[in-house]
Amino acid sequence: MNCTFFSSKLTRNTPRLLRALTYPCVPVRAFAMSSSAPAALPAQSQQNGPAYKPRYIDIGINLTDPVYSGLYHGTQRHPSDLHAVVDRAKDAGCGILIVTGSDLEESRKATKLAEEFPGTIFSTIGVHPCSSQQFSAHKPNPQDMLNQLRTLALEAKNSKHCVAFGEIGLDYDRLMLCPKDIQLEYFEKQLDIAVEVGLPLFLHSRAAHEDFVRILSEREDKLPKRGVVHSFTGTISEMQDLVSRGWFIGVNGCSLKTEDNLDVVKAIPLDKLMLETDGPWCEIRASHAGSKFLEGYVEGAWKWVKKEKWIEGALIKGRNESCMVGKVAWIVAGVRGIGLEEVCEAAWRNTCSVFELGGES
Repeated sequence: MNCTFFSSKLTRNTPRLLRALTYPCVPVRAFAMSSSAPAALPAQSQQNGPAYKPRYIDIGINLTDPVYSGLYHGTQRHPSDLHAVVDRAKDAGCGILIVTGSDLEESRKATKLAEEFPGTIFSTIGVHPCSSQQFSAHKPNPQDMLNQLRTLALEAKNSKHCVAFGEIGLDYDRLMLCPKDIQLEYFEKQLDIAVEVGLPLFLHSRAAHEDFVRILSEREDKLPKRGVVHSFTGTISEMQDLVSRGWFIGVNGCSLKTEDNLDVVKAIPLDKLMLETDGPWCEIRASHAGSKFLEGYVEGAWKWVKKEKWIEGALIKGRNESCMVGKVAWIVAGVRGIGLEEVCEAAWRNTCSVFELGGES
């Protein structure tokens, strides 16, 4: 196993484990200045005129994962540094973090974080497709879990802490975690809750486009706020199908791995683009096709350490954070041959509009 961390509760966090296996952990490195940088340099490097200060919203960050509390493999390796993670994000221009709810318990935790960091952290509420067997196992019955999910979403929406319903969807790449029939059943049942709650959606789709779009299309007239298909790794035709139906596309390090991925990113309409890290996973690796566009990128002056050698204020090697969302934006700008500002401002406007965060201008 290549990843340096796993969640301590294997059943509850199984999808997280599989994502960790799929995207092995490597350190994120700084890059030197180069004349082949994208059209717009980060604010600290811009030479002429007033410096543009990028602003970001990380639409997908899993801050409820135990690694942000210093817990790896069930062992406490260092004190919780969650507050430092949030502070680093702000220092990097990422002033809003949307924390993903992957099941009922994690959705509750995400909402508590939104209460703790008002105006900075917001939550999503839902059950990941790979966790959908939790419904079948729930006592006294699956409907009770659905009812609890609905109540939590309604309460968190009314308190302005939750901005989306999800992470819900289909994942046919990992049917070993949850059979197809159960995924389909609870995708539809959660969508029915989403219609009632009236929040935009935070969606997951892997190797399931036909069923995914079919089920969404049956309810599109009842989902006027649409939402985002996050961590997109599908084809150009799948992306075009989704955006033609009004859905937005979330891009992170896992969306930048191959040349085919980059072709998709280049083709996403700017008015349908959102940015994310999906931390602690989906860091950008040197082997990723997108990494060739990182020349000229200037990383923050943070120290990187192994978890066993944690010091206050340092980033952990192999643990992605929201402060790295600018790296995603830089590659997107390079792939598209446009300025960083154009990418950042488009993603900012799109995200504020869909999730009703204000600050579109």
